[in-house]
Amino acid sequence: MIRRIGLRFAAFFRATTPDPFVLAIALTVVVFALAAGIEGAGPVQIIEAWQGDKGFWSLLAFGMQMVLILVTGHALASTPVVSRAIRAVARLPRTGSQAAALVSVVAMSTALLNWGLGLIVGAILAREVGRVCAARGIRAHYPLLAAAGYTGLMCWHGGISGTAPLMMTTRPNVVKFLGEELADQVGTLPFTQTVLSVPNAVVSLGLVLIVPLLCAAMAPGPADSAESAADYGVPVEDPAEEAVDTAGGGGALTVPDRIERSAWLPWIIGLPMAVAVVLWFRDRGIEKLDPDVLNLAFLTLGLVLHGSVRRYVASVTEAVRGAAGIVLQFPFYAGIMGVMRVTGLGSTFARAMASVGSAKAFTVTTFLSASVINLFVPSGGGQWAVQGPVVVEAARSLGVPLELGVLAVAYGDQLTNMLQPFWALPLLAITGVRARDIIGYTTVLMLAGGLWIAGCLLFLTP
Repeated sequence: MIRRIGLRFAAFFRATTPDPFVLAIALTVVVFALAAGIEGAGPVQIIEAWQGDKGFWSLLAFGMQMVLILVTGHALASTPVVSRAIRAVARLPRTGSQAAALVSVVAMSTALLNWGLGLIVGAILAREVGRVCAARGIRAHYPLLAAAGYTGLMCWHGGISGTAPLMMTTRPNVVKFLGEELADQVGTLPFTQTVLSVPNAVVSLGLVLIVPLLCAAMAPGPADSAESAADYGVPVEDPAEEAVDTAGGGGALTVPDRIERSAWLPWIIGLPMAVAVVLWFRDRGIEKLDPDVLNLAFLTLGLVLHGSVRRYVASVTEAVRGAAGIVLQFPFYAGIMGVMRVTGLGSTFARAMASVGSAKAFTVTTFLSASVINLFVPSGGGQWAVQGPVVVEAARSLGVPLELGVLAVAYGDQLTNMLQPFWALPLLAITGVRARDIIGYTTVLMLAGGLWIAGCLLFLTP
């Protein structure tokens, strides 16, 4: 039954899903229309909110942080040691079901460490597993493998790169997202009370178990059609273990060439960078973890493991191409966020969902409203800016532990990534599939994951 549901969803979304950039434009139009119904929000005010200080250009710094998370994660995933590990893992499956489950487990596990790393490892592994299965004659459905590679974005916000929990660990970030007055009232929230808590472990580990099993169950049977990696232009032959560095021609190496290829240079700069990371944790502890130190840690590891500056620069150059969609679309979603914030559209919706009579209902409705808002603002930080103040105020008034409110927003934000293809752009570039090829499968996973999360919130909320 699950297989049939997956196939029907896949067929429907292949026929109806637009390009991700078209979706961003369409959502902008929808938000403009909805905002027009808010009292005092005329056309001029809406456009000013869209392109003003809190709109189109408001997330440039945060957007750069997100690009760096993606790029440094991609560069780390493409290091020789990680690449060899991916190729070794790709040889493990013996059936299409095993292949889909394996890709999902690895993608989700690495995404709990870093969402960018999980996304890129999931994409590379999906491509490699698809290649190996095609070479061995194993019947694996390549779009399902790509969908499994994207499932890390369904659990990432409960991991150590989760934006909303990270933004609550330091006062400057609390002030930035909640405002001075509310920051004085709530203070900060240690990472140990959100991501490193028992409730989050229950939710996140449950997803890591349920989602891969569903991926395996949706694998096409003998009577169903299955598309291999070769159908999407993936070479079936085994790639070389190491890329040959041919830059600089066949002549004698110049001094700059020797410096760029030197194995010592990454260590010369990598050692103080590593010390900086250690000192940061010594001074602040994991409770204050933020995106900047994560980027520094992954940049350091990637640089050292690549073994030369030249290799690392080449890897980053390749990774930046995968971030093109983010660079293009992030301002549009920032504009949507600006309209929702300035006109009060976002807070109106969030407040309506939060105005419930019990704590248990509050966490579930917060989760559901976050799922909807994520479709319009597919950024953990952007969404927390829209929804965070409302959730914090409502949690305090209802006596709900603040950490559960933060986690409810985080879970809603990650859930509808399976329907919103914004963060799938790098995966689509690596695997060669289209958004419409995977959304049918990820929608099935989203529905099942939503039931699990909602049930956990009902059980865990006092």
